[in-house]
Amino acid sequence: MMAADKGLGRMCGLVKTGAMVGALAVSVSGVAGAQGGASSDGLAFGPANPFYAASALPFQAPPFDKIKDADYQPAIEAGIAQQLAETEAIANNPAAPTFENTLVAMERSGQLLTRVTLVFEGITQANTNPTLQKVQEIVTPKLTALQDAIYLNSKLFARVQTLYDERSTLGLDAESLRLLEYDYQEFVKGGAKLNDADKTKLKKLNEEEAVLSNAFTNKLLAGTKAAAYSTTDKATLAGLSEAQMEAATLAAKERGQQGYVIPLQNTTQQPDLTFLSDRAARKAMFEDSCTRTERGGDNDTRATIARVAQVRAEKAQLLGFPNYAAWTLQDQMAKTPETALKFMDALVAPATAKARGEGDEIQALIGSQKGGFKLQPWDWNFYSEQVRKAKYDLDEAQVKPYFELNRVLQDGVFYAAHELYGISFKERKDIPVYEPDVRVFEVFDVDGKPLALAYFDYFKRDNKDGGAWMSEFVGQSKLLGRLPVIYNVANFQKPAPGQPTLISFDDVTTMFHEFGHGLHGIFADTEYSSLSGPNVPRDFVEFPSQFNEHWASYPQVFNHFARHYKTGEPMPAELVAKIKKAAKFNQGYKVTEALAAAQLDMQWHTLPANAPLQDVDVFEKEALAKTKLDLAAVPPRYRSSYFLHIWANGYAAGYYAYSWSEMLDDDAYQWFEDHGGLTRANGDRLRKMVLSRGNTEDLQKMYSAWLGAEPTTGPMLKHLGLVEDRSEK
Repeated sequence: MMAADKGLGRMCGLVKTGAMVGALAVSVSGVAGAQGGASSDGLAFGPANPFYAASALPFQAPPFDKIKDADYQPAIEAGIAQQLAETEAIANNPAAPTFENTLVAMERSGQLLTRVTLVFEGITQANTNPTLQKVQEIVTPKLTALQDAIYLNSKLFARVQTLYDERSTLGLDAESLRLLEYDYQEFVKGGAKLNDADKTKLKKLNEEEAVLSNAFTNKLLAGTKAAAYSTTDKATLAGLSEAQMEAATLAAKERGQQGYVIPLQNTTQQPDLTFLSDRAARKAMFEDSCTRTERGGDNDTRATIARVAQVRAEKAQLLGFPNYAAWTLQDQMAKTPETALKFMDALVAPATAKARGEGDEIQALIGSQKGGFKLQPWDWNFYSEQVRKAKYDLDEAQVKPYFELNRVLQDGVFYAAHELYGISFKERKDIPVYEPDVRVFEVFDVDGKPLALAYFDYFKRDNKDGGAWMSEFVGQSKLLGRLPVIYNVANFQKPAPGQPTLISFDDVTTMFHEFGHGLHGIFADTEYSSLSGPNVPRDFVEFPSQFNEHWASYPQVFNHFARHYKTGEPMPAELVAKIKKAAKFNQGYKVTEALAAAQLDMQWHTLPANAPLQDVDVFEKEALAKTKLDLAAVPPRYRSSYFLHIWANGYAAGYYAYSWSEMLDDDAYQWFEDHGGLTRANGDRLRKMVLSRGNTEDLQKMYSAWLGAEPTTGPMLKHLGLVEDRSEK
């Protein structure tokens, strides 16, 4: 997932890579032909279904001009049946297990299911509707049951176990050995060593968790839409620009409402809180955001997530672990929750101290204006923007005209990639898309050979998940002869017709971030799809994306795209200097809100199995106090009740990964600065040693071999402004 919230930067707000075909962690990227017939629900499946055979489009891109909502369920059901049959054939093969007839056969299995589920997941996240949500409800438990049928197949595991025990004698190349070790660990992690009674218990828990997570997603989507701030009183929106007012008017019209509507983004704080001068309106919008899924009724998620946490703890106990975090982190870079907690704990004191100092500055400003009130969360963005203007003479309204979305994409994101890696881009108007605003580009390697296809879906819609992310419609695999088809999704406000798309520098950074995930997919160059591209641990998957953020402010790149949308003139040097000077402004707040979310995640997932069902409101309050992150004016970036990352998108006990990856990416950027900066030699070295290698070796060793040392937190603390940077003196 890549799936992407940038965390401390934005993953990727929500990087979806970790969630790709999440129910099917065993590779379902095979080549077997589709079977005709009917699904278990009696839905016909045959050659007329666009998923029946591999797409004839370039790169096997999805034929969105032919795909209908009714095509997904029969294709998924037929794919499940095919995958089960292929799995049974591998498990019951009378020949002695070999790498080819077991591991490679697994890699080749499930082509139909992979084809449809990658597209289905992408569309249900970015362009869903009630029909597709209903299909999700139907197929989610079936996909989970398939996962169990694979991992809990004792005959199949016996073959994998045999090969694993004999691995030193098999003469495998390094990548094949890694695949064997990876698959063995996945089987064990999935419960392959449990007795039959415990396997039955695990299947029930897995099914319940899948159903609950799907219910959470649908409740959150509906709750977020319903909680959008709306008003018919134009005066309450004082402070918004003409373009923002037009967008709010358009949003209201699209919903059939009078007045103005400001849809909510996925995070606690909302962008427009920076501009609204009416304090009552700010409070109302903030509370709309905080309570979006805490209002009772059908969209309240609290009972759902409390049970999800309990189910996960029960699963962990069944699998022999003290808590869910201990179980899920065993194959991550951190390895244990204790390591992740120690890492986060070390950041709390410098981050909160910085945040308190920032709050004191804001409170002083409120006092100087005779405000007569104590700083509250809904005041922070509004007054911190004034502090920023006063300290750095920087006004967001001055900056946005220099960041027009298309120029940022082509003269910024693509330009940096070309300078670093030699790749080039050509827009394809002939590739069908699922929504008119989506754009498609073909990516060419330095020698002119086709490398990948990339989709970009940047504008917010009510039927789209919040945040920003990257994932794949087609995954790379030399074994299967497939090149990658990746996509980036964001939630930028769509302008009124005829108006330019002017974005903030945070949005610029989001674009670079998500394309960093995209590069991880585009450069994938591995034999096996299970180990390809961004199919890596959560606490490494954010490294390429957060590293790519740095090029947004690199002078050579910045000067290439930061040009006035009307005149084409470059941003004045004094304004550029202000942006650079203000880069570390408000970092105490940003790091603290992200740490608070990460600690909420970890506290939920270190609950033992014997813990009672939690009162979500009480638990959250106590968890923040326990971790010393209960700053009244600094709420968590995501509160428990709308924390999509951890309840449905694969980041359970893993939101710390954004901070962990920040350590990796800042250390990496320091290496680039020490070795000449943005050069082809540096880019090619990173591509060869890291970006192209996926999960083909231990990630700690891979990173350290490239860096030439173990990663440290020093560059991160300096970059975030949490320690003094003497070079700026």
